[in-house]
Amino acid sequence: MTEFLRFKQSNCKNCYKCIRHCPVKSIRFSGNQAHVIGDECILCGQCFVVCPQNAKEIADNTEIAKVLISSGQKVIASIAPSFVANYNGIGIKSLDKALRTLGFYAAEETAIGAKLVKDKYDEMLKQDDKDIIITSCCHSVNLLIQKHHPKALPYLADVLSPMQAHSMDIKRRYPGSKTVFIGPCLAKMDEADRYAGITDCVLTFDDLTRWLEKEDIRLEEIPDEDQFSKTRLFPTTGGILKSMLCEQDNYTYIAIDGIENCKAALKDIEEGGLHKCFIEMSACTGSCIGGPVMEKHHATPLKGYKEVNRYAGKEDFKVEPLESQIMKKNHLPIIIKNDMPSENEIVNILAQMGKTKPEDELNCGSCGYDSCREKAIAVYQGKADYTMCLPFLQARSQSFSDTIITNTPNGIFVLNDNLEVQQINKAALSLMRIRSASDVLGEPVVRILDPKDFITVKTTGVSIKDKTVYLAEYQKYVDMTVIYDREYKIILCIMRDVTEEYKIKAKKEIVNKQTVETADKVVDKQMRVVQEIASLLGETVAETKIALTKLKETISDE
Repeated sequence: MTEFLRFKQSNCKNCYKCIRHCPVKSIRFSGNQAHVIGDECILCGQCFVVCPQNAKEIADNTEIAKVLISSGQKVIASIAPSFVANYNGIGIKSLDKALRTLGFYAAEETAIGAKLVKDKYDEMLKQDDKDIIITSCCHSVNLLIQKHHPKALPYLADVLSPMQAHSMDIKRRYPGSKTVFIGPCLAKMDEADRYAGITDCVLTFDDLTRWLEKEDIRLEEIPDEDQFSKTRLFPTTGGILKSMLCEQDNYTYIAIDGIENCKAALKDIEEGGLHKCFIEMSACTGSCIGGPVMEKHHATPLKGYKEVNRYAGKEDFKVEPLESQIMKKNHLPIIIKNDMPSENEIVNILAQMGKTKPEDELNCGSCGYDSCREKAIAVYQGKADYTMCLPFLQARSQSFSDTIITNTPNGIFVLNDNLEVQQINKAALSLMRIRSASDVLGEPVVRILDPKDFITVKTTGVSIKDKTVYLAEYQKYVDMTVIYDREYKIILCIMRDVTEEYKIKAKKEIVNKQTVETADKVVDKQMRVVQEIASLLGETVAETKIALTKLKETISDE
């Protein structure tokens, strides 16, 4: 199953949009990546359609089709009737010509098979032996019933889908041929795989378009001579009923589209709330013209319906009926094994998500599950983890940040783009001797501080880091950091009170200055002593010199 729908792990951004839109919650998260749970998936393609990162990709079977063509066997394309909504202005003759160029033997409309199916439905109604009949054309609906609503399985019509009926009809007319279905549906790949030997390959309209572009083949607007067949309405909501006789007045005829509506109807059936109904069910809103792989992934239901209605007719294809046994299809239940947690285990999981009382269970759906209890069950089953709960993450993040801001000794406050105080912590209130946060919240910052630095940072976008500022009004020295967040348009100011450090530094400077002055005085005094000593030594030396000179002269005279 998962080989038809894959997730590109590198592109998954942990947004949970796929699980929010998955009608059967068949996606699990592991390592911040989404993974398809193949046993539970119904291949409706909703995750593919809604993914904002294009992280889901559908298998491309083009190479398989090329291998079939190269085998030399007759390969005939069965084109889903929604093609007229996908290829505006293009009829079956245009597609037949293009596909023959690609190597196909021929191309026909799946609406031929739809004629065989609708005849079988009319026959079932005439027999009047079934209380409720649910159409089996949509494989996603079939999987929904087989996997998630097995109690309704007896009401699912045991009839081939139009794709299968057309393939059987082609192989009857062209013995040994191979068939390739081309349409807007992902689930048809699984249907072809589960019921091997009927349809040999399934392509999407996207696959065909890429193939034609690669081969430089353009679709020509070739007029179709015969515009008829009510079964061309099959891809629209109520189209099956419109093609049928619906002659049994004791039945109520209902057309339901969209998985959520189908689930609600199946629940009514399981509870015994419906009787004597023929129900046309389509997984896609608008039926097949709203399929997940309509080209370019765009839905134009009104325009698509108009094109299909224009192309249909009031008559029917002339098709030789297939044997009843060939048209019969067995739908077996597909068992899903999921362990269910006990009430105590659910309560414990909820508690770990911060939900200890009923009012904590917001059931906001941000995780993708309809209720917190469903999320807790998914956690137990390994499909989800605690961090998928947005309120839980917000509360934990808020608690963590509040703890930091409340307990940090630094003053912190936040300004908006208009320089108005939006948040302020206790340390900042104490630093600036503000009685209460309510006194300044919403007020211009100029009421408590000079706004010059904040204006500069906002204008230049250059942050201020650890700038020492004297707050004269508060007689405080602070190291101030100012940061501007352009994305959220907020200014964050962090102030570290360095007043005591500044005072200690100032005292040290005074002591150093006094020490220098004392040293200077000592040096001066010593210099004076030296000078006095030098002076006395000088006088003594002079007197000695004079005396010795006189003694020398006396000795010389003798």
